[in-house]
Amino acid sequence: MGTNPTNNMKKADKKTHRKTEQAIIKALTDVCDIAQIESEGFKWLTHTVNYNNLPASLIVLCVYNTNLDLALADKDHIHTLIKQHLDAIGIQLKDIQKHVRFDTEEACKASHGGKWGERLH
Repeated sequence: MGTNPTNNMKKADKKTHRKTEQAIIKALTDVCDIAQIESEGFKWLTHTVNYNNLPASLIVLCVYNTNLDLALADKDHIHTLIKQHLDAIGIQLKDIQKHVRFDTEEACKASHGGKWGERLH
């Protein structure tokens, strides 16, 4: 009995997606480390992506401590950092501003009791 080419392709896709995810995590971890040093009140970031629609579906969420921290943040610098690090791993985003969102711990606490899982869904 032969192998199913569809199953082999799915396995290859999963392996490719896993490698891409690891590269994205590494790139964004580097961005996070830099932003925590360079941007007052920057706390963390996360991302979502649908690998069947990459790069169009990639969204990066950058979280600051307070609304004031976010208001004073140099968002252009954060956009540049993210774009540079994603470009370095071969993920080119045409309009970085469409792929990056900003939020704050303060806003999450006020509207969702600090429960990010609820806020993000």
